[in-house]
Amino acid sequence: MPEKAAGALRTIGELAQEIGRPQHILRYWETRFPQLRPLTRAGNRRYYRPEDVALVRRIHQLLSQEGYTIRGVQRLLAAERGGKAARAAAPAPAPAPASDPAALKAIRDSLDQALKDDSAGD
Repeated sequence: MPEKAAGALRTIGELAQEIGRPQHILRYWETRFPQLRPLTRAGNRRYYRPEDVALVRRIHQLLSQEGYTIRGVQRLLAAERGGKAARAAAPAPAPAPASDPAALKAIRDSLDQALKDDSAGD
C-alpha cells in the first residue's frame, strides 16, 4: 500500500497503527484533550488533519517516552496555548522617544553591559 501524502487526511485506524496504540486510546484522548478534534463524517468516521496527526504524535511521545501523565500533558498543552494567546494579545511595547537622550543612553548602557556579560561568560 503506497504512503499517503503529508497533507492527506488519516483515518483513526491508520493513525493508531502508525503510533502503535489501539483505536480506543485515540478516542479516549479526544475526550481528554479539547485541542484534538478530528473531522467526523457519516457513521462517526474520524479523519485526522495534519495538525491533528502532529498533536497525536506529540501526546503519544509525552505519555510513552517522556513519562507525563494525562493530567500533565493537559496542563502542558493548556499552558502552551495560554502562552501563545497571551503573547498574541499583548500590545507591543512603546518605543522610547528618539528625542529623549537619557532614555537612549540608558538603553545603550544596558546593551553595552549585556555584551560585556556575554563575552565574560565565554
